[in-house]
Parts: sequence; C-alpha cells; structure tokens
Amino acid sequence: MIAIVDYGAGNIRSVVNALKRSLGSARDDSRVISTEAARPSGEISQILLTADPAVLRAADKVILPGVGEASTAMKALQECGLADVIPTLKQPVLGICVGAQLMCAGSEEGDTRCMGIFPAEVRRFKQTATEKVPHMGWNSLRILSCPLSNWNNLRPLSCRPSKACGDISNETTPTMIPSPLFTGLKDGDYVYFVHSYYPEVCADTIATATHGVEFSAALARDNFFACQFHPEKSGTTGEQILKNFLSL
Repeated sequence: MIAIVDYGAGNIRSVVNALKRSLGSARDDSRVISTEAARPSGEISQILLTADPAVLRAADKVILPGVGEASTAMKALQECGLADVIPTLKQPVLGICVGAQLMCAGSEEGDTRCMGIFPAEVRRFKQTATEKVPHMGWNSLRILSCPLSNWNNLRPLSCRPSKACGDISNETTPTMIPSPLFTGLKDGDYVYFVHSYYPEVCADTIATATHGVEFSAALARDNFFACQFHPEKSGTTGEQILKNFLSL
C-alpha cells in the first residue's frame, strides 16, 4: 500500500494519477480512498490518502507531496500531528517540491523550522536579468554517485552488484553508484521544476540542477528521499523515478 500524506497539499491529484501510471493501473478513483471510507471486504486500497499516523506507519511506501508556502505547509503538518511522525518512519518516504523542502532543516520562506531529516537550508533564488523567479520549466539533472553501502538496505537485490562484479567487501575505496532513485536514467536527463526556493547542496544531495546557483534537485538519507522537481510532471523521466521509488 502506498500512503500519500493528506495535509492539504495542492498537487495530490496529479501525484495519484502519476502513481497509477507507474503502477500500470487504470486511472479511476476507486483505488483511492480516505481512512474514513468503507473498504470492500476489509481490503486496503493500493493508493491511500491519509493523515492517520498508524496508517502511515503500516504503509509500504509514503509520499509527502506539496505546493504552496513552506510555513503554512509546516503548520498544517504540525496541526495534523505528523511533523513528529514522518521523521520516525522506517519504510521508503519520498518528499516532492514543498514536501521535499519540509524535510530539510529550515526554510527562508516564512522563517520556517522544518523536520530536519536533511541538513540543507532552503534559500530563495535571487532574480537576475537572465534568471527569473520562480524557476519554472524543464532543467537537466546532474546525477551524483554515492557509496554503494548507502543503498544496500534499499536497492532491490536484482540491482545490486553480483559476484561477477568482483568482491567489493575488502575494497579500500568504496564503490560509487547513483541513488537507486535514478536507476535507468542518465546524467543530463530533464525534469520539470516550479519553485522560488531551493535546498542548498549538502552531504545528502544525490542530484543537482542549476538556476543561477547550483542547488539540490534531489536528496536522500537512509529511507528518506526528496525531489525538488515534480516527477509527476516530468514525463517518462519522472515516471521512471516513481517506478524506481515504488520498487525500493
């Protein structure tokens, strides 16, 4: 079951539709129910919109969407009691856009303290003659490589190096690979952004983009992942990213 955090975020419908495409399911509303809705034969829907901490903890995957203003979104999470719950989740969690920013240490937007999952601070772009704010449209990703050990507990077994790759257990230099979020993608692939604020580059950055300044396009730490861009609006590249997340 995939749980989408329901805290009033504005892009839930597009996220749901993108998930259905990635799952190969029909685009109908019968597979999306609230925690209060009746569940036929006691079954749980494949995609669940919820603000229930118990449901979030029981989900296979959790997605934190978001559009709008950081301080308002953070306040909504706090009022739902979820600001303290989300950082304790153990399954793969994906933050999108403002959802990604709320997973950072803090944001200049509304002088907001966020959940602190990632150490990055979120800054506002400076408008120039050549770089407009908001940053809106397609931009290429610079995909970074990270130590294989970062992903061993998350990467599907079939995607891990086999013995044919050599015994890496005694290597003094760690094997570096991209995050499993980017399996099947290549450096320079394009994704879609709509934002005026950006997470700084930090130790948890797994991809960057540039709009006047280089910034974190995606971050990862343990079971937490975040995309400043909108995978649900990023065509086949975004669809592949969602498929990768769902396969973790």
